Amino acid sequence: MSPSPLILASASPRRRALLEQLGIECTVVQQDIDETRRKGELPVAYVRRMAQEKAAAALGCCRQPHALILGADTIVVLDGEVMGKPRDELDARRMLLQLSNREHEVLSAVTVVSQADSETALSISHVKFRVISPLEVAAYWATGEPAGKAGAYAIQGRAAVFIEHLSGSYSGVMGLPLFETAQLLDAFGIHCLARHAEQ
Repeated sequence: MSPSPLILASASPRRRALLEQLGIECTVVQQDIDETRRKGELPVAYVRRMAQEKAAAALGCCRQPHALILGADTIVVLDGEVMGKPRDELDARRMLLQLSNREHEVLSAVTVVSQADSETALSISHVKFRVISPLEVAAYWATGEPAGKAGAYAIQGRAAVFIEHLSGSYSGVMGLPLFETAQLLDAFGIHCLARHAEQ
């Protein structure tokens, strides 16, 4: 019996590449949902809800009865403030200078849903930035990397030079914690290493 097809409810090329790293093929179905944080909503509740709503939205328009949907969301949190994607260069500069010489959290939630079940896992990582100068921030913005990234940085890109210490999941900071993702998929019958074991 072939495994159920997997649908990724995200247009993020990083998440697709991370799934491919596990040897998992997927179909991408981008979901546009309202990502407004509710009043008083804690960061953990917010990131879990976003992952769940993305997956649920994709499930609602899926025509494959046995498909599995994977939704994910990642946020950067500093002193309880959720740092989303920068609106513009000034916003990105503000975020990066706030992160300079500080430790922040990266919360990454993953939800896998089918017609019969839904499970969510959460990864929490701690990232310490070294001191970043305004000149470096300006140069980093010029690379184009900060645009569209939570917290205005991409760990897998040139922002790696800012990171003094990481405790947690590198792939989670990228946008899809592979340990938690593999556990969820295993529970739904998609086994990352099964194909290699059978060869």
